[in-house]
Amino acid sequence: MRIAPTFNVALRALRRNKMRSMLTALGIIIGVAAFIAMVGVGHGAKARVEAQIASLGQNIILVFSGSTTTSGIRTGWHGAGTLTIEDAQAIRREVPGVIALSEEIESTTQVAAGNQNWFTRIYGESADYFDIRQWPLADGAPFTPQDVRSANKVCVIGRTTASQIYGNDDVVGQILRIKNVPFVITGVLTPKGLSTHGVDQDDIVIMPYTSAMKRVIGGYKLRNINVQVGNANDLSGAQQQIIELLRQRHHIRAGQDDDFTVRNQQEIVDAATATSRVMTLLLGAVAGVSLIVGGIGIMNIMLVSVTERTREIGVRLAVGAHGRDILMQFLIEAVSLSSLGGVFGSILGVGASQFVAWKFEWPTLISIGSIAIAFLFSAAVGVFFGFYPARKAAQLDPIEALRYE
Repeated sequence: MRIAPTFNVALRALRRNKMRSMLTALGIIIGVAAFIAMVGVGHGAKARVEAQIASLGQNIILVFSGSTTTSGIRTGWHGAGTLTIEDAQAIRREVPGVIALSEEIESTTQVAAGNQNWFTRIYGESADYFDIRQWPLADGAPFTPQDVRSANKVCVIGRTTASQIYGNDDVVGQILRIKNVPFVITGVLTPKGLSTHGVDQDDIVIMPYTSAMKRVIGGYKLRNINVQVGNANDLSGAQQQIIELLRQRHHIRAGQDDDFTVRNQQEIVDAATATSRVMTLLLGAVAGVSLIVGGIGIMNIMLVSVTERTREIGVRLAVGAHGRDILMQFLIEAVSLSSLGGVFGSILGVGASQFVAWKFEWPTLISIGSIAIAFLFSAAVGVFFGFYPARKAAQLDPIEALRYE
């Protein structure tokens, strides 16, 4: 069997019916384009979430104030202040691998300077917070451990808060009144944009947690404890040690529920990206159905082609062509149609993804892998759905085929 002549015959047959060939390939084009575009949108959303989770820092363990149960009523996360400064100190002191820790409390309040005011979030943190979050300053300097020990009236603010209160003025060294307490601004944070929950991360004021407790928010309980370990391999071990330490410190007996919650960064990533993973699978499945429908269209047209060309097949068999030559010819026609659809579908899919990203400002991420999978799948569809018509053509009886009208 000579491939080149068979290939030429197959292509001539496709060129004789250009419109039909184009319409047949259209199903594959739409399917491949839909697969690439939809998977690109799904992967883009997942990458965006992962990038925002990464903004928390590296190798992070978050300890949340947990629930308490009173008269059968459970308060849920942050429902009660169950973490103390002593808990944080014990974690820093007794859990191996901990390289940084930030005690955290949070509130919202009105802040003001001159004749301007703004409602924003107030965070009390330790001096390690900026290293844990890998959050550099655009201007000025962070507060120091000495500021934390002395509960000094200093703070660092986000870009949104700075622009709302001071406009374009230089804010370092300015006085910001928080609940009528004057705080000196030591620095402005580098903008981070929206969080995974759509919250503006730059609309924030960060001060020493001791200052927040004594001068602004009050109380002595912590909302969170942010813990950073030196090695990603130590995350699970450190997490378990923190749980055991806090259960011991809070006198929680076996069988009782914890009054705190501990999550490591990987768990947060998995939870946050679960939705986008499901969305990517669903979108890919819908596009896969489109490809299958396109393959059915190829089979239908190839069966019609076999019927139309029965006499031609009979002539070829009568002059010495083998059944495998006929089989190969029709397979080449089917695969050519599906591959052509794969090429144009890939181009259309990439273009559609870029259009979605530009028009709707939705993140898209096109990978070479998704394009290769779509193209190979389209070719496989051609082989799968083209084999039966090709086999039917190859099994025609030459005499019956020559007599066919």
